[in-house]
Amino acid sequence: MRTNSPHHDWVRIFNRQLNASTTLYVANKSITHEQAIAAGADPQKGPYHNGQMDAVVEVDMQGNVVWEWWFFDHIVQDVDPAKPNYAGQGKTIADYPGRINLNMPGRPLKRDWLHCNSLDYNAQSGHIVINSVQGELYVIDHDGTFSPGDAKASIAKAAGPAGDFLYRFGDPARYAQGDSPKVLENWDSATSGHKQMGGSHDVHWIRPGFPGEGHIMVFNNGQYLYQRTPQSSVLEINPFLDAAGREAERYVNPPDAGYRRETYDHDTHNQPRQISKQVVWSYRSVNSHGFFSHIGSSAQRLPNGNTFICSDTEGHFFEVTADGRLVWEYINPVTRDGAVKVLGDVLPMTNSAFRAYRYAAEHPALKGHDLTPKGTITERAAKGLDARPERRPPQGEGEADQRRGKGGPRRGDNRGDRPPRDDQREK
Repeated sequence: MRTNSPHHDWVRIFNRQLNASTTLYVANKSITHEQAIAAGADPQKGPYHNGQMDAVVEVDMQGNVVWEWWFFDHIVQDVDPAKPNYAGQGKTIADYPGRINLNMPGRPLKRDWLHCNSLDYNAQSGHIVINSVQGELYVIDHDGTFSPGDAKASIAKAAGPAGDFLYRFGDPARYAQGDSPKVLENWDSATSGHKQMGGSHDVHWIRPGFPGEGHIMVFNNGQYLYQRTPQSSVLEINPFLDAAGREAERYVNPPDAGYRRETYDHDTHNQPRQISKQVVWSYRSVNSHGFFSHIGSSAQRLPNGNTFICSDTEGHFFEVTADGRLVWEYINPVTRDGAVKVLGDVLPMTNSAFRAYRYAAEHPALKGHDLTPKGTITERAAKGLDARPERRPPQGEGEADQRRGKGGPRRGDNRGDRPPRDDQREK
């Protein structure tokens, strides 16, 4: 097994300390059973075979590792006082929001433990944000732990206290500072507790000069929230808001900022939820069934303040205003069998699109290209244009797979990258 397994996401940045472009990517690193036990993993929850934790790796344009940060270097445990990372006498996991609990309740260490699926770099602060599909995002310090020209020193700094989380959002019960979701006594109802999101994707900072600049945006798929009729949403988070609604100079721990009660229409059958006061804008459909993607997806703040959204499961792209009004939408017509005008009763992901971005006509990448309309995708497909090579089924894929009907394969959510930030380009 490889000890460093890249997956899901990467972003090209301009490293000012190197005065050069570099690439950040997400990778899983292997942890042996012996390493896990030595670090304080609960032996009763083992064995810990094939364990993995995500890392963020930075390479230069020649492929050399120049910096690396690993979750395993920032763990805490309250099981064994004789082992490293112990919370300490009179302390609990709640005293360490900057570290992740190695013995997370109900989630012992395993392969792809956190399943981080997106990351971004903020050139103004020098910080990185990374998202776990379990429903938490984490902010860490890149520039403050980077030693130019000395990869070993950079990795050592990132592994030390300076590399602990500066901020985390999404599920405070994971560090014992909030209520967890649970089924209620009569088991036909449940509560989300203080959990804000689940199955989340595409975390990033809103770009400088755009409405909401410096805030964190994330696609909340709406998994694991125990709603009767789950739905997805897009969240804009101001991590500096305190309980009084004022902007602090440093990140504010979400439980300290507090929550507000959000209610839903009776016909949705959803229970009220506790929403973080740091969520300063969100979009969700009025009808719970109108907007839900159990996997993938993305959101992009536009210069005019609108938000462009990609709902992966149904291949649905749409744009909404700041007050939630729909102003444009499009359904991806491309499937495994080509472009179709009508989608029948098919399984999810038939016309999947992991992420989507809107580019203005004046974008530098489009300069000099003919942008006159050439016809719709389905019109061109009907004329035999843009023909795709015939798909050859992978070995072992047989008749059973044809139950998917007309449409695309079940794609994983490990594709795509966001466009380079203008503020990260080499000056």
